[in-house]
Amino acid sequence: MINGKTVLITGGTGSFGKKCTEIILKEYKPNKLIIFSRDELKQFEMSQVFSEKKYPCLRYFLGDVRDKDRLYRAFDRVDYVIHAAALKQVPAAERNPFEVIKTNILGAENIINAAIDREVKRVVALSTDKAANPINLYGATKLCSDKLFIAGNSYSGAHGTRFSVVRYGNVVGSRGSVIPFFKNVRKTGTMPITDPEMTRFWITLEQGVDFVLKCLSMTVGGELFVPKIPSMNLMDLAKAIAPDCKYETVGIRPGEKIHEVMITEDDSRHTLEFDDFYIVEPEFDWWSSDRHISNGGQPVKDGFRYASNTNDRWLSVDDLKKLI
Repeated sequence: MINGKTVLITGGTGSFGKKCTEIILKEYKPNKLIIFSRDELKQFEMSQVFSEKKYPCLRYFLGDVRDKDRLYRAFDRVDYVIHAAALKQVPAAERNPFEVIKTNILGAENIINAAIDREVKRVVALSTDKAANPINLYGATKLCSDKLFIAGNSYSGAHGTRFSVVRYGNVVGSRGSVIPFFKNVRKTGTMPITDPEMTRFWITLEQGVDFVLKCLSMTVGGELFVPKIPSMNLMDLAKAIAPDCKYETVGIRPGEKIHEVMITEDDSRHTLEFDDFYIVEPEFDWWSSDRHISNGGQPVKDGFRYASNTNDRWLSVDDLKKLI
């Protein structure tokens, strides 16, 4: 599907964007692959690994999702957009709420309007487990963003642009992940633990990219895709990284949860289950479940809840060591 098409990645110099670029350049033959981001230094550093000379299809495009006019220029003759740009640090979001709203919510609105007016065929936006029953500003802005992208299908009309969302958990080793932090702190001999009962969903960068590209190929517009991925206990992660350290419980940070949720009980009423993922369907009159039930999707039971502490898939300490 990507072969011969023009693909643009917002936030393309981030952890996801770089891995997505690597996989697309390795496995596909796009007409053009555009890296859209706001940091010229990160683009320069990325170009040392993925140069336009080595990959003639590659383009680096400076811009911010807050700037609608710049998006209009960037989306010219683009077929598919993968929207990965976001401000996502929970403590920073609590201290700088207006900045996060400008990027995560108003930026989403700009992406939607530019994509429709430029007749982009499909847009897949990345979400987070923190958007389900959010208790911090970051999660709240991502939930709002999710709702905007799903509703964007109502606005595209004859333009035919289709929007969908992919929601998954923590990414192993990504920028801002707890794993690099733990690796750095273990040299002190003491590992700070927020809460020994804490659990999280985990996915690798490769798995995340593969799932996003899969969803891009199968979306009809309006779906919120959730992969089936394993959970992990925070203490197990600490033991995998620093088995010889002392562990000190320091308490959870503002805006954190003990356990994460990706599908709430309320969303279960319109959720379909497949072998390796779920689809949370939109509550719009233009949506019909028939399109995915015919492909093997089955409604989940009433009261279903997809949470990290009640998950039936878990990573052991040995599994974590292999991932790390």
